[in-house]
Amino acid sequence: MASGSIVVFGASGHVGGVIADRLLAARRKVRVVARSAGRLEALARRGAEAVTGDIADAGFVTRALSGAEAAFVLIPSAPTGIRAAQDRISAALADALKGAGVRRAVSLSSIGADQARGGGPIDGLHVLEERLNGVPGLHVLHLRPGYFFENHLASIGMIKALGLVGSALRADLRMAQIATRDIGEVAARRLEAMDFTGHEVLELQGQRDLSPAECAAVLGKAIGKPDLKYAAFPYPDAEKGMIQAGVSPEMAALYVEMSKGFNEGRIRPLAPRSASTTTSTSLEAWAAEVFAPAFRG
Repeated sequence: MASGSIVVFGASGHVGGVIADRLLAARRKVRVVARSAGRLEALARRGAEAVTGDIADAGFVTRALSGAEAAFVLIPSAPTGIRAAQDRISAALADALKGAGVRRAVSLSSIGADQARGGGPIDGLHVLEERLNGVPGLHVLHLRPGYFFENHLASIGMIKALGLVGSALRADLRMAQIATRDIGEVAARRLEAMDFTGHEVLELQGQRDLSPAECAAVLGKAIGKPDLKYAAFPYPDAEKGMIQAGVSPEMAALYVEMSKGFNEGRIRPLAPRSASTTTSTSLEAWAAEVFAPAFRG
């Protein structure tokens, strides 16, 4: 790959797809990486170089990064062996960035990744940050977004079956919540500017803080159910319900641990909300554009 290229891992996903789109529109040289070639075809037609492989394979990742100036890195979801898979991928990414001599990287982390334990799947992102910080000469920007709006899509089945939204989160817990496209916009802008040095952290807190009860009201209005209510489930019930819905027992336990972290105030933004941490997409806009069509579909 010629000098000046930017590698985008997870380019078929919500965040990576936006990054690749924006960088191509800015006429940057882009290499897109995913597990499936089919999902990269549209980007390839626009001039991106598409490669497919296993991000846990350090050899493959090194080849994907060969000659790159910068990269967007993330840990994709794994169906089983989740925490072990996260650690393997973190090691592969760090080793490959070092081996390929990449100078800059933007990582997709999370609010709460400042802590090593007690965050469920967020613990793996703490490991990712530490691994990347250990790469000699690598300038890295860790993006720590709040709770994804897209997580609400998992409520569609419950709404249709039970007529409510529920989880292990407290009903009144105000949280930073964000549209994944806004994360992609920020990442693309910073990769294009190459304006970060050392080890930087940027929390992304969304358009405003929202409680689960407020979210239920917004989502309900978008789908013609203005009286939609939110129910906070006891932790054992929430874990059992996720497993019954098809979530692996390991992931269900990790999600409950993460919910405890939010409920107890251990997982929270460290920085006060500011212009740099606030993004534009409101839950109302996202619900109309994404959630309502998905619910009807």
